[in-house]
Amino acid sequence: MRTTALRISHIVRHLSTSSRAAMSYPSTIKGVGIKQTGGLEAIEELSLPFPEVKSTDLLVKIVYGGVNFIDTYMRSGLYPPAFLPLPIAKEVAGVIVELPTDESVLHSAAFKGRGFKKGSKVAIDVTGSLKEYVSVPWDGNVFPVPDDIPVRVAAAAILQGITALGQVTEAYDVKKGDTVFIHTIAGGVGLLHAQIAKGRGATVIGTTSTPEKAALAKAHGADHVILYRSENVVERALEITNGEGVDVIYDGVGKDTFEDDFKYIKRKGTIVSFGNASGPVPPVPLFKLTEKNVKLLRPTAVNWVTNVEERDRYSAELFKLVASGELKINIFQDYPFTAEGVRQAQSDLTTGKTTGKLLIKVADE
Repeated sequence: MRTTALRISHIVRHLSTSSRAAMSYPSTIKGVGIKQTGGLEAIEELSLPFPEVKSTDLLVKIVYGGVNFIDTYMRSGLYPPAFLPLPIAKEVAGVIVELPTDESVLHSAAFKGRGFKKGSKVAIDVTGSLKEYVSVPWDGNVFPVPDDIPVRVAAAAILQGITALGQVTEAYDVKKGDTVFIHTIAGGVGLLHAQIAKGRGATVIGTTSTPEKAALAKAHGADHVILYRSENVVERALEITNGEGVDVIYDGVGKDTFEDDFKYIKRKGTIVSFGNASGPVPPVPLFKLTEKNVKLLRPTAVNWVTNVEERDRYSAELFKLVASGELKINIFQDYPFTAEGVRQAQSDLTTGKTTGKLLIKVADE
């Protein structure tokens, strides 16, 4: 009987805590996203129910959202959206406003080890997060942000940073003496690739569209930049490497660059195809790899960080590099949290008008 009474008491305390939390928040919140796939015109402002907050969840007030090519893939239907309506961002950062209510979570060593507290900063990688509040499992795709990293920088860094770190560590472990080739090197991921690879002692070659972007890439570690609109990329890559080719190619462009990658990859080299900016790569026959014994990978950032240990290890390394100044996070522009603002951001991203990272400002810090 005493055990039963204790359980009932615990349930009552939990329900009253949940009720008090629910009373202090609106029943509906604003989001920006899509109700159906399509062009930029499909993006609209959404009125959404306040998120369900489970007893093991963190409730986060979102301050910034990141703009990424994957958002455009989901909006267009290239990647079928998991649900509709879809707030059209998967990378956001904000401040914890509620902790889990499950006592077993709060007292667990794993939870305490992550350092989550009310008011602390977190970054989140969860599809459908461009909205005012997000509820996320404490052990899900949520990353603690150190006190010395601003929320804005965390939002700009987390998805592209883990993408780049994973690729230069696990897809191909860049080391001193390697020659690394990076497509669209002045973009958000490209600038991170360049800095990390240069920091490890590699020779860095990249492509971009204008002399201004080339200068930016060189300021972030690029040794050679090829202007793909006026230069032959294959010829220049082979010229720079004395005909040997490069050890690894990081290709987020996709269809337009993929075939040529095989012409200047070194024997036993690695091609990391990770994006579809120009469209998806067609099916590849395995025999295509045999001419030079090439390794071909198609990784995604979420699979670098599938558990708490990996998430904390990668995010700690990323934010350590940012805090030390070894990794500079370049933010191109903040866009308003409106349908027009998100349309403009996605348009600017896909038409090559930008360098570095694009953000949506959801709320004041």
